[in-house]
Amino acid sequence: MAAVGGGGRRAWVVDVERTLSEADASVEVSRWQRHCIYRVPACIKDLNPKAYRPQVVSLGPLHHGDAELLPMEEHKLRALRHLLRRAKRPLEEFAAAVEEVAEQLESAYMDLGAEWCGLDGGREKFLEMMIVDGCFLLEVMRAADPGVKSAEDYASNDPIFSRHGVLYMVPYIRRDMLMLENQLPLLLLEKLVAVETAKPQNDDVINMMVLRFLSPASRRAPTGAGLRLHPLDVYRRSMLYSPHPSRRSRPDVPETDIIRSAVELYEAGIRFKKSNSECLHDIRFRHGVLSMPAVSVDDSTEYMFLNMMAFERLHVGAGNDVTAYIFFMDNIIDSAKDVALLSSKGIIQNAIGSDKAVAKLFNSISKDVVIEPESALESVQRQVNAYFRKPWNMWRANLIHTYFRSPWAFLSLLAAVFLLVMTIMQTVYTVMPFYKGQASSSSPAAPAPM
Repeated sequence: MAAVGGGGRRAWVVDVERTLSEADASVEVSRWQRHCIYRVPACIKDLNPKAYRPQVVSLGPLHHGDAELLPMEEHKLRALRHLLRRAKRPLEEFAAAVEEVAEQLESAYMDLGAEWCGLDGGREKFLEMMIVDGCFLLEVMRAADPGVKSAEDYASNDPIFSRHGVLYMVPYIRRDMLMLENQLPLLLLEKLVAVETAKPQNDDVINMMVLRFLSPASRRAPTGAGLRLHPLDVYRRSMLYSPHPSRRSRPDVPETDIIRSAVELYEAGIRFKKSNSECLHDIRFRHGVLSMPAVSVDDSTEYMFLNMMAFERLHVGAGNDVTAYIFFMDNIIDSAKDVALLSSKGIIQNAIGSDKAVAKLFNSISKDVVIEPESALESVQRQVNAYFRKPWNMWRANLIHTYFRSPWAFLSLLAAVFLLVMTIMQTVYTVMPFYKGQASSSSPAAPAPM
């Protein structure tokens, strides 16, 4: 029988009520607002667990100590030693600067383990890990910057920081930097660079430093936007930046039909064009032309998009833009033929092999996605569907789909047309003598000669 507290009330009821009375809703809201780095839930991760797990280096506490990542710890300490020697600053100055924002750094991680918090050495362990990982990341970005000479700091055969290391190891580090569970707050990098250079850093300088490393060929991101949350946030925002504001769809006009595949749209007379913008928002439909930004598909594309979509799903206020783009691409890509069509227009730059593999990639990463009701791409989808439903375009698409997909169907159509033409011509030639006879019999006879 359940224990009963004073006044005949159950003990567990008293405990729960005490817990509820002690809980402060405002404190909970404030705590949630600080989170920006999350553990990916199993319901998301089960689709592709490898896509969310770093492969060569741990950045931050969530994967610190993983057995397969331990070999990189030696190189982290070397990076710290080189940075301290070049900056000519004591380690204590870096520690003091990071300690000033320790609470903010801790609160950036959701579900941070108890071993990283508290007064029993957890805070000191957290600060040490932050400084070592942050300095390592700064050194990697410095080594990969073609405008910075690092030969005087590192040996030519260094496995990480030499030109050889930049060519063969840095791509794996760059990919690990896009894992949601493997992020460092940019606030940390800002504090470390301020101590290293002995002067405060502009937010945009830190943003651009990270973006140049993650995407060297990317166009300049907007300025004056404030310090971003972490490297994944920087890269995601750069893919969504456009000087032209996106137009939101009208929420009072529901759209229930999904867009057709690229080949079906092409058969209905819709043409595809590569837009000049790199922004995923810039998908436009005008006068039967669907313009889309070019997207490069390589070995890291799946990891990148999955982690961005997980961030949008877990971080309140992040938006739903990358998820909406993936959903749109999944709709217009059903098979390798759709990929081949988009590749021929320069919209998809295939660097992973077959067109079938690209189609499988987009179809797989869009599973279980949730789209906001006012997605920026809904208006485009509505316009394309309206164009597709026009009677002439539907008849044209049906004709091409029925008679021009197979050479035998096309030959049958030609034979039918040929027989129809021959039948008409035979009928004409049969009827013409009859009408000529009628015409001659009804004409007046010529007068006899005098």
